[in-house]
Amino acid sequence: MFADTSFSDAVWPLAMLLALAIDRWWGEPAARWHPVVAIGRYLSFAGQLIAPPSGAARARPFVLGALAWCLGAGVVAALAWGAAWAVASWVWWLQVLVLGVLLKPLLAWRMLRDEVRAVESALAVSLEAGRTRLSWLVSRDVAGLDAAQVRESAIESLAENLNDSVVAPLFWFAVAGLPGAAVYRFANTADAMWGYRGQRDGRDWTWAGKWAARADDVLSWLPARITGALLALPRAWRCRRAWFAQARLTPSPNSGWPMAAMALTLGVRLAKPGVYVLHPQGRLAQPQDTGRALRQAARVVAMLAAACGLWALLAWGGAA
Repeated sequence: MFADTSFSDAVWPLAMLLALAIDRWWGEPAARWHPVVAIGRYLSFAGQLIAPPSGAARARPFVLGALAWCLGAGVVAALAWGAAWAVASWVWWLQVLVLGVLLKPLLAWRMLRDEVRAVESALAVSLEAGRTRLSWLVSRDVAGLDAAQVRESAIESLAENLNDSVVAPLFWFAVAGLPGAAVYRFANTADAMWGYRGQRDGRDWTWAGKWAARADDVLSWLPARITGALLALPRAWRCRRAWFAQARLTPSPNSGWPMAAMALTLGVRLAKPGVYVLHPQGRLAQPQDTGRALRQAARVVAMLAAACGLWALLAWGGAA
């Protein structure tokens, strides 16, 4: 089987559409086949080697963290490149099928949507149930959160992870193919597991995780702003000054952009106690706001799918 070059330009957008469709209908693959699970195992193993039990040293854990990150990212990129190269000479529709299947585990809209819904459903049972379910979704301490704060945290996580789990993987696939999406997913997972300041699980990550945190910041910089703009549509231009100002209030250089857009669009305040408050003039989040936030995020996913479809049609038309 050889590639049909007439349709080669449409392969990538069609693969992105297929990945979104697989996510919509089937969700996540089994853990034993999931590449992000394998990435997590590597990061867990390497983390025990790079992070010291105290924060006295700086250079050694930083260098070890950088080397371990580069090694893992290099292996992930090589495997993804090898898979893409292996199918490059196949007929176009088989390329779409294989690339779409391989791309799917690197994005996760359905799981994100279901987890946020589950927090709201748990809150309807009890505050404690809502806190417990939220702890599956965020790394912050949830013990002292009231119902509104639990809801705010879930909506924040939805906005932030819409970028990390959907927009950014698709962006990097569009830019650099399967290796781009795979390296981004590695970087984002490494930041989630290593990108801490101070002690966690008996080890100090201040310097050991610094490279991972900065790498994720760089790779997420543009996608996060695209995510925020898509969430804010059609108000993005009118509310741009407030959006720009609010987005800079978070410690992360990227997470504030989609979270501030979500806060302004919904008209609610979103806060992390003792750290930041986004759109402080907004009202407290109500149960219906979770549904509104999910619909807003779903519209972003639909816009991405439409953009992929248009890209494929233009590529197909240009080849005709």
